[in-house]
Amino acid sequence: MLNRAGADEITVQDLKKMMDSGDTPFLLDVRQVNEHQTGNIGGTLITLNELPVRIDELAAHKDEKFVVYCRSGGRSGQAVQFLQANGYPGATNLQGGMLAWRKEIDSSLDV
Repeated sequence: MLNRAGADEITVQDLKKMMDSGDTPFLLDVRQVNEHQTGNIGGTLITLNELPVRIDELAAHKDEKFVVYCRSGGRSGQAVQFLQANGYPGATNLQGGMLAWRKEIDSSLDV
């Protein structure tokens, strides 16, 4: 369920629909440890800075579509570009990141 903004982004609404239907994709959180600890949606934490040296940890998801998120979508956008350039064509950015998730889906989440 990719939005019209591009094949490399998914809206928080579409991700929530997938999660509600039991079709939760692999989620990758590229924020800092303290951000992840204060509120997350179940993603595996690999910070953007660690991603180049930990990319092999994602090998099981190399041929899957998966969602990368951060606070606002900037860092995750960089991560998606890096991942796609390194053989992960299914990496997709969560448009607006956790700020959009809090605004549109769960206002109680601390981001």
